[in-house]
Amino acid sequence: MLAATIALLTGCSHPVQLEWTRVVPGGDCHCADGSEFAFREWRADPTKVVLFLNGGGVCWDAAMCAFTGERGENDFYDWSIQGTEPENRSGMFDITRADNPFRDYSFLYVSSCTGDAHLGDATQVYGSGLTVEHRGYVNGTAALDHLVGQYPDATQVVVVGKTAGSVAAPIYGGLVADRLPDAQVTVLGGQSGAWPDDPELDADVLAGRWGAHDAVPDWAVAGLSAQEWGPPRFWSQAGRHDPDLVLARFDFAYDPQAASEVTRWMDGDPPDLLDVIDANESSIEAAGVTLHSFTAPGADHQIFEPAKFYQVEVDGVRLVDWVRSLVAGEAPDDVHCDDCGP
Repeated sequence: MLAATIALLTGCSHPVQLEWTRVVPGGDCHCADGSEFAFREWRADPTKVVLFLNGGGVCWDAAMCAFTGERGENDFYDWSIQGTEPENRSGMFDITRADNPFRDYSFLYVSSCTGDAHLGDATQVYGSGLTVEHRGYVNGTAALDHLVGQYPDATQVVVVGKTAGSVAAPIYGGLVADRLPDAQVTVLGGQSGAWPDDPELDADVLAGRWGAHDAVPDWAVAGLSAQEWGPPRFWSQAGRHDPDLVLARFDFAYDPQAASEVTRWMDGDPPDLLDVIDANESSIEAAGVTLHSFTAPGADHQIFEPAKFYQVEVDGVRLVDWVRSLVAGEAPDDVHCDDCGP
């Protein structure tokens, strides 16, 4: 805390290293390999909190889920917490910047180490010696329990999902609203707008391998079969469950990494990612749910932690200013690139 205070008082322009507290919830919380799960906390204003759902990749078969690689991560996902702890972050975590909408917020930084986009509650045996604990929903709701217990007077909660972590962001937004009914809850998902709603993906991976369909609350499913319950519907289900939720997404139009694992379930070779993003948004809004959106051109990747959080601008609108309006409850207009090509 002292380092951050000094930086603010002296006007230091470079990011400071937040003094994160490591929280180990224990119980049934695990990483994919059965090792200890933990999340990180930065305490500031107790009435304003960011629940940050980090990415970390996904897996659903023996090749993708293998416990190989260094620091608890292979080419597809992080399978232990070892490689996912927050280090010195810039972007929305740079509390020295006066234009940071989250400058005085408390943060819960929840990494995925289970290969299931914070959605799973299942144990899967993928082969001899490879038993994977898909317990992302167990881990994520343990962090939610901590948020509710430690910040009971929160008036603003922003659920920010990064890449694969944004797939479940609207569900967690609904969960926060259920537990903290007096808080204004905003959901900002980054770079999962191209995840498709495909019956095979929905039933075999989300429901089958990860156990997500049975894990989430009834309102998130609302009578939908496993084949009918895919990522775009998470937004419409959350919005219909609680119309006061502020729902928003950010995507680069042609980010090749944001949905690389699920392109097999999209039309085209290669698929037109922007077409999928736009079609998903249309389907969500056709369900009667308002989804604020900011679509930037190109094939870039990552947005919340790099300095480009302050640099991305489309048609004269800076993303950081759009986000500030969003969390202030001002319902900013949608922003969409005209020339979106990669």
